[in-house]
Amino acid sequence: MPQLPFLSRRLAHALTVTASAALTVFASPAQALNPNSTSVQMFEWAWPDIATECTQWLGPKGFGGVQISPPGASKNANGWWGVYQPVNYANLTSRMGTPAQLQSMISACHAAGVRVYADIVVNQMADGSGTATDGSTWNAATLTYPFFSANDFHANCVINDADYNSPAGRSNVQNCRLGGLPDLATESSYVQGQIVNYLKSLLALGIDGFRIDAAKHMPASAWTSIMSAVKTAYPKTLQGENIWLTQEIINDGEVDRPSYFPIGTINEFQFTYAMRDVFRGNNGNSLSSIPGIMGTWGNWGGSWGFIQPQNATVFITNWDTERNGSSLNINNAAGNDAANQRYTLANIFMLAQGYAEAQLYSGFKFSNTDADRPTTSPYSGGVPQINVVWDFAHRWTPLANMVGFRNASIGQPQQNWIVGNNGNQVAFSRGNVGFVALNNSGSAWTRSFATGLAAGTYCNVINGTKNAAGTACTADSVTVDASGNASFTVPANNSGSTPAVAIYTGQKVTGGGGGGTGTCAVTFTIANANTVVGQNLRVVGSVSGLGAWAPASGFALTIQGSGANVPWSGTVTLPAGTAIQYKYVKWNGSNAVWESNQTTSSGNREFTSCASGSQARSDGNFKF
Repeated sequence: MPQLPFLSRRLAHALTVTASAALTVFASPAQALNPNSTSVQMFEWAWPDIATECTQWLGPKGFGGVQISPPGASKNANGWWGVYQPVNYANLTSRMGTPAQLQSMISACHAAGVRVYADIVVNQMADGSGTATDGSTWNAATLTYPFFSANDFHANCVINDADYNSPAGRSNVQNCRLGGLPDLATESSYVQGQIVNYLKSLLALGIDGFRIDAAKHMPASAWTSIMSAVKTAYPKTLQGENIWLTQEIINDGEVDRPSYFPIGTINEFQFTYAMRDVFRGNNGNSLSSIPGIMGTWGNWGGSWGFIQPQNATVFITNWDTERNGSSLNINNAAGNDAANQRYTLANIFMLAQGYAEAQLYSGFKFSNTDADRPTTSPYSGGVPQINVVWDFAHRWTPLANMVGFRNASIGQPQQNWIVGNNGNQVAFSRGNVGFVALNNSGSAWTRSFATGLAAGTYCNVINGTKNAAGTACTADSVTVDASGNASFTVPANNSGSTPAVAIYTGQKVTGGGGGGTGTCAVTFTIANANTVVGQNLRVVGSVSGLGAWAPASGFALTIQGSGANVPWSGTVTLPAGTAIQYKYVKWNGSNAVWESNQTTSSGNREFTSCASGSQARSDGNFKF
């Protein structure tokens, strides 16, 4: 793939150690968090509004994280890119809110089970001169910024397009000015120290991770040193997890992506470009081209050279790509892919498939690609104004409901790949947990599908979910027979309906689903948990009877004697014939201690519940 044009104006900022210590006292205690397989980029949303969304929507729908725009003092500019031009590392007063509002938002999101990831731009700083969002001043001509002087920048030189595909040009890519912005010398120990202070300060607030902007324009060795110093002070986040970190690295002819793998995952732009091409039909591609382009379960790579999923994060679009035309777009009035459902279908596919960690994107509508964030609130009288000025894509029913599908399918292989007659109709299952069918053609698709699921009736989450009682669907449903097959029609992509069907075990209403007729009495037993007074043990897992991954709603076991390590046991009625993942959790009424200290899919226990009657899960010892 050729090197794309310059994608974003950058922001760099850091806080001092003194500021870090002052802010630490506001950090919230550890909370039980949702699985981290899906996050959402909420581009230039204000901190109070993100807090509201975490509480009202992101947490209840199962989102694992929210990526926020750069939270530092930046250039005042009449354009979205102003937040990507930093001025002051020592102040968190931004267009999105004050430091107090940032802290309040982090606490609210954690209470809702949602992690908060900060966009970090430390490759370069603001051009021109003036007064920043916090009232501080700068002058790019003299390289005068708070905490930095001319000695902390590279010489003024230009990055040419040819540099991205030339070994000789690699030095220019990392040492010259990207987009004309003054380039910080990130190999400098002093500059690294300022970045370290900044990241530690954000971690002290409770931030859970970082997106590193323009990562390939900085040496991997610099970031290795930076993160080593950060992790010395913060080996874990305040929530007790590893620091989440992903890096913006647009692939070109010379960038050595594997050298960045030890630092964190990488934005796999190949996925973004592939989704653009297959859903638009560019260069003869179609949905049936996907396995050849990106590879298949356990054999990833494909003809486009995708990196392995443990090293990747993927998205359909972000604030840069929807403006420069390199991806499907949602908000650009010119060639809007949302109007013809390509954008929706691509996001459904991303959330259904098993490659990498996924990010949705939620931004605002524009016709001028330089347009700044709206002054209009996302709400009116507390009611979200969806698809008015802010798009609220994370609330679109098909996308929001697919987050639960993805959480339930963690670790499940992609199987039963089916292609329709025209190549733009595909379907596949995720083990015996989920199944999805997509139709990007103008013809309806009717057939019998091998779903891989147990017999029963499932809600089509593209259009709705189970009702409050769990006994029926709020929209249409799909019936799977005893052989795992289901016959239904996927609407054409010109019918006005979302041309997709998606079902999974967590949205099953009969034949063993929540509130259905088939059940299995499962007895769980675990020992050697080293509990303390006030703690009990709960089984927390992927079905509602085990709390749907929420420790507060998990199944409480009963202690079988006295002492810190005696067995705990209990019997719970669960859906029959259902693939279930779970962990044991120590719970004191407010805080959870998970097995292996992880809320992620790593180390999940799993089994398939009995078709009827009862079964026992004697699981030995609690995993530390």
